[in-house]
Amino acid sequence: MSTGDGQVKLFSDKVIGEVGKVIVGKREELKMIQACLIAGGHVLLEGVPGVAKTTIAKAVASSLSLQFERIQFTPDLLPSDIIGTYIYDQKESDFKLRKGPIFGNIILADEINRASPKTQSALLEAMQEKQVTIEGTTLKLPSPFMVLATQNPIEFEGTYPLPEAQVDRFLMRIEIGYPTREETLSILRNMKGVAEWNIKPVVDGGTVQGFMNGIWSVNIDETVRGYITDIVESTRAHRFVKLGGSPRAATSLQGASAAVAMIEGRSYVIPDDVKRVAPHVLAHRLILTQEALLDGVAQKSVVDDIMKGVKVP
Repeated sequence: MSTGDGQVKLFSDKVIGEVGKVIVGKREELKMIQACLIAGGHVLLEGVPGVAKTTIAKAVASSLSLQFERIQFTPDLLPSDIIGTYIYDQKESDFKLRKGPIFGNIILADEINRASPKTQSALLEAMQEKQVTIEGTTLKLPSPFMVLATQNPIEFEGTYPLPEAQVDRFLMRIEIGYPTREETLSILRNMKGVAEWNIKPVVDGGTVQGFMNGIWSVNIDETVRGYITDIVESTRAHRFVKLGGSPRAATSLQGASAAVAMIEGRSYVIPDDVKRVAPHVLAHRLILTQEALLDGVAQKSVVDDIMKGVKVP
């Protein structure tokens, strides 16, 4: 599929229009979620309870003609509850596979950090390799495949921090903040619209797959690749960072930038695309020093500081 014909931009506008029936504002956050889908990545939505993280995920899924599955993470959730298991069929006198909810296109992993680390790790293979292994049998997951996870900040009671390997599998971490006063008023006026949930699918799986394949046609100049490389290398040299961005951070930054370019109707990446996605792509991958943590330094502020120090081509 051509990346320069504006089809992706049209798709993006349609999705935002449908989601806007129940979600007030959050246009930039919605575009970032779409970029993750096109780039073949996964999204971690983070915010305090009540800021519509789950509603955003459900609304985006409702606007796409794709199989949607929801997993509610709880402390007693088991890995087999996610990926499935073999059960004995007495009639057939044989074991049959009962697939878990991971076998969908859009997976809402709601409140992911309320489950134990063992259960969270059940998603690792699925997110990275788009496959799962059940009792020695490897099964491919459908395509497109995206995990849309929500989590409350880890300071909240009853939550577990996600393992670093798990966090790194998310292309972006998008923080969902409080609405403005005007947005809150609009939410109160639109409560009936949320209850009716009149969101219609505006794009099918084949079209989304075409967009995903089209990302390889986006032109990325060597100077932009150099800019991405300089940013990632700077994360490893920052005084507040113990472990900086890996090669996966660099490839994620490039892929997300290309997807955003497509959403904006361009077939080439500009430095502003990189700047736009960098806080979402890099912040959650940085492991800060103990000194920075004690001083209350936020990962996002470190990324902002790094971006200011890297020369823009």
